[in-house]
Amino acid sequence: MPTNAPARPNIVVFFTDDLAYWTLGAYGNAAAATPSADLLARTGARFDRAFTPCPVCSPARASFWTGLFPSGHGVHDWLEEREDGGGLPGISALDTIASRLSASGYATALCGKWHASPPTPPAPGFDVWFTQATGTNARFGPQTFYEGRERVSFHGHPAGFIGDRAVRFLRERDRDRPFFLCVGLVDPHTPHQGQPARLTSRLANHDFPEVPDEPFLPIHGTRRWTPPSARTNPEERRRQLADYYGAASSVDEQLGRVLDELDNQGAASSTLVVYTSDHGHCNGQHGIATKGNGTIPVNFVDEAIRVPLLIRWPGVVRPGAEVAAPVDHCDLHAAILEAAGVSPSPGQVGRSLLPLASENSPADWREYQICEYGNSRMIRSERWKLVRRHPGPNGLFPDTLYDLAADPRETTNVIDYPAAHPVLEELDRLVDEFFARHTVPGRSGLEMQNLRRSNAQSPWNLPAA
Repeated sequence: MPTNAPARPNIVVFFTDDLAYWTLGAYGNAAAATPSADLLARTGARFDRAFTPCPVCSPARASFWTGLFPSGHGVHDWLEEREDGGGLPGISALDTIASRLSASGYATALCGKWHASPPTPPAPGFDVWFTQATGTNARFGPQTFYEGRERVSFHGHPAGFIGDRAVRFLRERDRDRPFFLCVGLVDPHTPHQGQPARLTSRLANHDFPEVPDEPFLPIHGTRRWTPPSARTNPEERRRQLADYYGAASSVDEQLGRVLDELDNQGAASSTLVVYTSDHGHCNGQHGIATKGNGTIPVNFVDEAIRVPLLIRWPGVVRPGAEVAAPVDHCDLHAAILEAAGVSPSPGQVGRSLLPLASENSPADWREYQICEYGNSRMIRSERWKLVRRHPGPNGLFPDTLYDLAADPRETTNVIDYPAAHPVLEELDRLVDEFFARHTVPGRSGLEMQNLRRSNAQSPWNLPAA
């Protein structure tokens, strides 16, 4: 922890769903309308190589909450949106940021999406529990939330409803205790349509040159959903992208409401604010729709694994800092506990990323990022990306190695090139050592019995074509 860090800040985490880093003005998108996130980038730090441990919802969220990789917490695919979590416990029995902060005296609240275990009863460690019960991907329709153990019905777009509860928590909290608030917006998860015209109409004639409309290559296996193409359906592509951008703006509005409330209370200077997403998103990049499960086998294209990460903590994080080091949700987990003065979680994978955005950035930070999804594992350095697909549901598909310096769009598999052999040896060594340290017996994605059916669309439940 930086030596100038104030004691026990308040902590607000905006944890969005399917939000791609490339949709934010803070990451150079001139067509974006995200002024609140852009403000965070100017007054805090922007992490330019932030990644998810797994490019799908529930495992990524479980990693943030527990500080473990999927082979540590055991959640390997998204949990079906049922009140019993699809019959799987998720992280119900594990320590989380909430339980650890609550035990140390923090007031804790979740307002919005949880998706890491069944939504009822409330997850341990939360004083305030307000989350969707089922149908979390609905828009402008009847929806059910849990407020504690009580069911609450709502009809309409959920973003403002969730924002209302977040602001209510800030106003009704015990001012003598530090607080931890996680705001989980469903947007911009599919379906994107139905966004307010005030957020989408400005893009009616925009051609989205910043979103590559690329062909799908057999190197990625088979795709499960086909994004609309400017070559075959330009109006549908424009509409979907306008709605996606509108959904990102909808999230930004709720972020602005929370930032305004902190300002009004005079609490901004004592609050650590985080803005991120569970994973990234493809809207035609590589010819893919959605994220890691948009193809069979699962993919780890950069748009799916990279996430936005903006952090503001006055007096600790350098305003305007741009961090190039690779970080992930487990490093964010470690940073939040460190900021709160709480000891690391048992088996914690990550390392606090706060020093990277302070005046004394560490020189010994890692130079690579590892991800996993089921029985597939990836390692990405600045130049190389290796994906190993182990025997099992993805066993019909080849492993891949991309030279990102020569091939940033991941179009050519060079794994069989003789010159790649030394690279493969080093990357394989790093991956093997990582999982030897961080796998919990009985939870590994390489053990087929652990890849249980958590939803009807799990990649390992489906044929290759």
